[in-house]
Amino acid sequence: MFDPAEVRDILIGAARAGNALTYSQMLKMLGYRFTRPKMRALCTVLDKLDEDGRASGEPGLAVLVVRQSDGLPGQGWFVSRSHLNGDLPGEWPLDWESAEAKAYVALHQEQAFDYWQESSFPHPHPRARPR
Repeated sequence: MFDPAEVRDILIGAARAGNALTYSQMLKMLGYRFTRPKMRALCTVLDKLDEDGRASGEPGLAVLVVRQSDGLPGQGWFVSRSHLNGDLPGEWPLDWESAEAKAYVALHQEQAFDYWQESSFPHPHPRARPR
């Protein structure tokens, strides 16, 4: 359904711009309206992109896709990374909607912003800057 390279390009562009995107914004950039099944399919792609990025020494990009309501990734983001909590920087939040969770997400978003703003490869997708 989603082209992982396109998703990655959009997220790298967002990271370079220092922006998180809501699930709705991301789906719209990919040409879809928000539905839960599409969001779940997108999350599967995001998890795979992060897995591949970790293997290449890159910070996660999925952390840049957040809920509009609170600016946090969905519960699945936390669940799919819980086995990595000792390997990732920051203190793992026990409550995924707490101030600690917001600080944890902010730390990982800043890592993505810093990494991609300092990197010249690859070029960001032209739709990666939300309006």
